[in-house]
Amino acid sequence: MNKLSSLTIKQIHQAYRDKLLTPTSFIDQCIEKTKQTKHLNAFVTVTEEIAENHGMESEKRLYKDKKMKALDGISVGVKDNFCTKDVPTTCGSNMLRGFRPTYDATVVARLRGAGACLLGKCNLDEFAMGSGTVDSIFGPTRNPWGYDEQDWRITGGSSGGSAAAVAAGAVTAALGSDTGGSTRNPAAYCGLVGLKPTYGLVSRYGLIPLVNSMDVPGILTRTVEDAAVVLNCIAGPDDLDSTTIKKEFKPVSIKEDFDLSNVRIGIPKEYYCEGMSEEVVDTWRKVADLLENEKAQVRSVSMPHTSISIAVYSILNQCEVASNMARYDGLQYGLRTDKDYSTEELYASSRSQGFNNVVRSRIFTGNYFLLARNYEKYFMKALKLRRLISDDFTKVFDIDTGVDILLTPTTLSEAPLYSEFCSLHNRDQCARQDYCTQAANLAGAPAVALPAALSRRRLPLSLQLTAPPLAEDLLLNVARKIERLVNFPTIDSVNNVISL
Repeated sequence: MNKLSSLTIKQIHQAYRDKLLTPTSFIDQCIEKTKQTKHLNAFVTVTEEIAENHGMESEKRLYKDKKMKALDGISVGVKDNFCTKDVPTTCGSNMLRGFRPTYDATVVARLRGAGACLLGKCNLDEFAMGSGTVDSIFGPTRNPWGYDEQDWRITGGSSGGSAAAVAAGAVTAALGSDTGGSTRNPAAYCGLVGLKPTYGLVSRYGLIPLVNSMDVPGILTRTVEDAAVVLNCIAGPDDLDSTTIKKEFKPVSIKEDFDLSNVRIGIPKEYYCEGMSEEVVDTWRKVADLLENEKAQVRSVSMPHTSISIAVYSILNQCEVASNMARYDGLQYGLRTDKDYSTEELYASSRSQGFNNVVRSRIFTGNYFLLARNYEKYFMKALKLRRLISDDFTKVFDIDTGVDILLTPTTLSEAPLYSEFCSLHNRDQCARQDYCTQAANLAGAPAVALPAALSRRRLPLSLQLTAPPLAEDLLLNVARKIERLVNFPTIDSVNNVISL
């Protein structure tokens, strides 16, 4: 049998049926893995007792009731900005330290309904504002690839804890959130599959908001097929979230013999940008050639407003952040400082102590953009430009004259060293690292990152596929085809990591 840290959902379930493993023994080994890899700081809360109870429930269904749900006995992690009943949900911030929700987010409830075993809550940039997972009150998360305790590499962000947990083998799958690439970015740096579904396909109920118009629950797994299994469990309408698509979700079906001959793949020339490493460009070119060899129709396309998307995203992000963070005032929500103040002083004290510099900076900037004298100049203009960016996607996916899928890099390079990454300002980090990912959020389109090659330093290099809204079936089948063609190695075969 393969090492447990690299088993897929299908392989784990087969091992259960063959009685080579039991759900309780597998979950116990996953818990042990969280302890062995504690130095990565992937988890902020390990729910050991809850996971063991979930494992026992799965075992009863499997061996007593002779039934198995889609995720029975599968270990999962959840980013710490999704509400989990009676389990701390902090968003990596002093503002919510000690907060224990009284309910589960819809996606968490659906994972549990499918039999998943919750192993814990995963680290993130404070309130998901970052692309490195370096700004949490619990400290930064470290990338298991090429780990060196002296100068380790970042996981990417803001779902870096979720990515590290999956890459290190502590969990089989994890939930992240994706506002501008926050699932795909860490997936790229950690050699994983990172799926951002169509906006509205998966409920946001119970996801503590960053940017309501762009936030999407994301999925991190080691394989495309596992991502499809998790998506099938959590997608679909939700009466608790008015922004979900009301149309019934048709489950994704991964085909073993998927034919690329009728698939049109576009290579957007504007995605080649300053700062993109030659290794990434070479990988992009080689995978395009592989697809062409498989009879796919590969051609260059243009998305002329790509260069302005980072600026548009930044303005809208900070405007919505300013609005969403207003609720944390020390009275209704969030940290309340001990001393007696006037109302104004209480607000100022709670927010200065509860938020870090990154969050405060985005609040200040967003409020500046929303001032009456600036509203038309910044916010309204950004909304108009967002429409042009969205129109680029609509035109490029035209059913008669366009393409079916876009192939681009995910990030501009391999995972940077922590020391290099932290030399940049947060805004510069995000502008650089999210260049290829954030436009899909502006357009509401589904996108998936998948590992495609190793760099000279034996670190993952990733490519991204983007499809029209609600085309997850096509998106994941093409991704699975690429996955087979590139045959990306497991971390255990490349890296010196602790293995079960």
